[in-house]
Amino acid sequence: MPKHRVLTEFGMGSSLRRQDYTEAAKRALKDALWHNSINMAELFGFEKEAMLIDVEIAVQQPDQVDIGQLTSVFPYGQISVTTTHGGLDIPRPVGNPTVIANAAISVSFDMVRTS
Repeated sequence: MPKHRVLTEFGMGSSLRRQDYTEAAKRALKDALWHNSINMAELFGFEKEAMLIDVEIAVQQPDQVDIGQLTSVFPYGQISVTTTHGGLDIPRPVGNPTVIANAAISVSFDMVRTS
């Protein structure tokens, strides 16, 4: 069956002082998820575990993101995470820069398209 995207959500998160790219990414994911209560699985008659969840995280240092920690944000679904260069590192007069991460979450299902 073909993969069919049914939802995309966006979020932004930050790490103000620790330059923690993983924490900024987790906050971006939670920003995208916690603003909505969309029951896509039930709408299409699928189990929640059938959700194919593709996550894209953009930060200035993508190799510093611990993908394993990001997948733990999701209570169900088949999670795929990719990181890419993006977001912002904002210099501070003293200490580490403030890190801003952007997240895009796409939810899909394997299903037959009827039209």
